[in-house]
Amino acid sequence: MSESQEFVRSATVHWDGDVARGRGSIATESGKVTADYSYGTRFSGDPGTNPEELLAASHAACFTMALSAVLTRAGSPPTSIDTQAAVHLRRTATGFEIPSIELTTAALVPGIAEESFAQLATQAKEICPLSVALRAVPITLKATLKTA
Repeated sequence: MSESQEFVRSATVHWDGDVARGRGSIATESGKVTADYSYGTRFSGDPGTNPEELLAASHAACFTMALSAVLTRAGSPPTSIDTQAAVHLRRTATGFEIPSIELTTAALVPGIAEESFAQLATQAKEICPLSVALRAVPITLKATLKTA
């Protein structure tokens, strides 16, 4: 990929009704992700998705690919990586905010020392495009090196 190459990815949303009783649908450009959402799926645990869950999925996927790339470039390609992202949503006096995101990852990486793995995981968090885009939010990382 050349340095000047840019990719644009998109998703669309349709919403019907007021915020409390309305419903929406989300579709990605590829058609691989489609989901319903509503006030209830965001705040009451109703079936469906919500923006924070989608952000968590995107961030976990982005970080995992960045970690795989960093490890591979360092000469220690991973056998497997499992990552969870937890996006916190908090009500404030003026609305809502995302005060923090927690990344938790565990990777099977043959022949790498724990200290090197921890450093490379931190590097991956710093270069992951979604981590970069979300710098206004504190992002923590717990990285565990799995043994076979």
